[in-house]
Amino acid sequence: MSATVLPRQVAVAVPRRRRAVRAFLRDRMAVAGLVLLVPVVVAALWPVAWLPHPPAWSDLDARLVPPALLAGGRWAHPLGTDNLGRDILSRMMYGGRFSLFVALSAVTLAALIGVTAGVVAGYRGGLADVIVMRLVDVQLAFPLILLVIAIIAVLGTSLPMLIVVLGVPAWAHYARIIRGSTLVVVAAQYVEAARALGGRESRLIFRHVLPNLATPMVILTTFEIARLLLLESAVSFLGLGIQPPTPSWGTMIADGRNHIYEGWWVSTIPGMGIFLVVLALNFIGDGLRDVLDPRAHARRAML
Repeated sequence: MSATVLPRQVAVAVPRRRRAVRAFLRDRMAVAGLVLLVPVVVAALWPVAWLPHPPAWSDLDARLVPPALLAGGRWAHPLGTDNLGRDILSRMMYGGRFSLFVALSAVTLAALIGVTAGVVAGYRGGLADVIVMRLVDVQLAFPLILLVIAIIAVLGTSLPMLIVVLGVPAWAHYARIIRGSTLVVVAAQYVEAARALGGRESRLIFRHVLPNLATPMVILTTFEIARLLLLESAVSFLGLGIQPPTPSWGTMIADGRNHIYEGWWVSTIPGMGIFLVVLALNFIGDGLRDVLDPRAHARRAML
């Protein structure tokens, strides 16, 4: 029986994936998000030895040089230099890997905690559901930025600590959404049939529940990366995130705040980088939601 069903399932799944890819590529805003995001990721992964200048190297004779297209600019520094004569393009490329790494790592940690808690709450129900959801309510009652600042002020700043501090409080968003999706999946007839046939709980969860949670997890993860990237930039701007001399987009904005009149590009360029990445992630998230959840697309079209 399984030998005949499996090829049929694969044959059905492949056209579905192809249709989903084609539908995603027909979404102009989603494609625009990819066009914006891919060069940023490539630049962030660019080898340090191939950067135009060392990220921490400063030339005091080239302080606050404007971008090359402006009067007084130099093509040796296409995006200009900061108040210490450091090349902004090199720092943007090098700092992007840290900002994106922190956001991705924090989202991964939040997803591991939140998905586990959400599946337990939705599948078990009862007391487990009550405890998890009350913890979610308590977590969401705290302003996240204030909670992160308070924890960092007590525990200190480091890259691993920053990832933990950003990732652990973000679990509540995953838990709430995954719990609701789990309730829908558990109530499905095929899950009830598998349970009636004596299927073990671990098999039900890993074979039937988790695969059907992929859609909300992918969509939520896209938006959470954008949100935590903004949060990491805010924390770094306040001096509680990634510490100098390691650059990040948030610290680069902070470096230029005292020179906003004579060197507006020092803060504006990394700020635009954050804006474009968050915008691209939101476009991609909307596109994935329309492709993976047609009902959401239909509801939005009716508005």
